Amino acid sequence: MRPPLSIQLRPADPIGLGGNIMLIEYIDKAMSKAVYDKLEDGSFSGKIPKCPGVIAFGETLYQCEQELKSSLEGWLIVKIRYGDKLPVIGRVNLNERMPAFQGEAAVVHG
Repeated sequence: MRPPLSIQLRPADPIGLGGNIMLIEYIDKAMSKAVYDKLEDGSFSGKIPKCPGVIAFGETLYQCEQELKSSLEGWLIVKIRYGDKLPVIGRVNLNERMPAFQGEAAVVHG
């Protein structure tokens, strides 16, 4: 079992809140750009066009929204983990504060 991945956003934030607040703002802004469709069977699909691959389905619109947020969070973890460029959403640019990994070395893929 791998140890948990520790991420510290730069520049260093003495109280540790700046990076978290910025990430929460990014998620909120991205969710505000979500597009939902009602499917033929009455269920819903949702996607965030600026975030390729972030898609979800749910029996209700609320369930779809919750699944979409979870999908976005997972997508962000992978993108940040591999140092991939993130889209700027609502003037929130996480690329300016890409993380420095502590513990486990970043894996180069490609």
